[in-house]
Amino acid sequence: MAVNYNSNSNLLNRDMERKDERRSSGRSRINRNAFAAAARRQISVEEQARRLANEIVAERDRERRISRLGKVYTRFDAVDDVLANNVETVTRGLFAGNVASLTTMFTSSNLTPTQKSYYYEIFSTGDPASNSSAASELSIAYGNFNGSGSKDLTSNLNNDTPARAIYKQYAQTLLDATDKKFTMGDNNNTDSIYILNFNRARIREKIDPGNFEITLRHISSSVGYDNGAPVSSSNIIQIIDDSSLTSATLGESGQVYNLVSGSIDAGGIHNQSEPTYFGLLYPQHGVAILNGDQLDKAPRLGGIDLQTAKANNVEGYNISKLFGALSASDSATASDKTGGIQARSSEQVKSTYYFVRAKNAEFNYSNNPSFITGSLGQLTFNSFKNDPQTYITSVGLYNDRRELLAVAKLSQPLLKNYTREALIKVKLDF
Repeated sequence: MAVNYNSNSNLLNRDMERKDERRSSGRSRINRNAFAAAARRQISVEEQARRLANEIVAERDRERRISRLGKVYTRFDAVDDVLANNVETVTRGLFAGNVASLTTMFTSSNLTPTQKSYYYEIFSTGDPASNSSAASELSIAYGNFNGSGSKDLTSNLNNDTPARAIYKQYAQTLLDATDKKFTMGDNNNTDSIYILNFNRARIREKIDPGNFEITLRHISSSVGYDNGAPVSSSNIIQIIDDSSLTSATLGESGQVYNLVSGSIDAGGIHNQSEPTYFGLLYPQHGVAILNGDQLDKAPRLGGIDLQTAKANNVEGYNISKLFGALSASDSATASDKTGGIQARSSEQVKSTYYFVRAKNAEFNYSNNPSFITGSLGQLTFNSFKNDPQTYITSVGLYNDRRELLAVAKLSQPLLKNYTREALIKVKLDF
């Protein structure tokens, strides 16, 4: 048994050795195959890289050849040729023609008596009834929380007057939901307000804080207010926003500044420690709210004796009173100062700059019909074969489908030939 066991054991050992040899041989073949596959993959990557490099070189060669023969399009390099998302603040005069001063103004005769009980539309030039060139600049309105100072047009005696409607309208537009009355200065609510609502198309993004001023003339009589004829003394008050002194208050309607006694020409706010408050400026809405109670005070108390009518269900012609004080202010202002309204608009403009580079060998030929002559399309001048002369007058911006998106015009033609290069900066605002 022992001999037989030993013999069987030797046979078993030799069989296991042969199996190990076969496994080792198999692993060697697998390793060789894997190495060969990896080598093929490496060759394939190298081959692809070589092909790509050759394509890039060939494309550059083609571009060089084309540039020598005449190029029509050049692709912008997004890194070197395009400077995007530049933000700058642009201001301009608030009134027609980008003028910053409104000193001569007229009311519209096209408004009906009912419309005039709500607001006056103010024009800067001409006769609105016959001259279409007259420019609408702003509207003036009067509002009263209790409806006083105007007549109930519905005749239902529920105090549903234009003055009440105007106050509620602007309170809903400008005040927070929990606020019912306008608060001026030292937390003083007012029931009586005058509104200057500027032409929305002109304020752009907002009225420019720090460049806003209203001049009002002291009223010495109430005669003639029903037809807008002002009767005034030579005393004036000037009102500006307090952006030079404090930051804006932020509410649901956006930025809010106080309107205080002061002058842009005279260096800012009068008595900065205790300024006289006249109202509120909502620059993003293009609206100025003036406190009627303050305007009604005597000149020695900082008012203009505006004499706002506050009787119930009686037309007080209050809008006409403010228009008289405003339109007559310039003639009472010193010659070195400006009355009326001074204001500018402000907006942030995003710009993209495109740097158009025309190298010496580029854009020296033109597809303009005047560049060739005859039925065979010969050059107009034989000298253009070796020394072409062109003039760049405009630059077109195209998309990848070669569709024209924008055109930039040069102020004067720019000579281009093989001895001249050009760098043209195109600014696109949006």
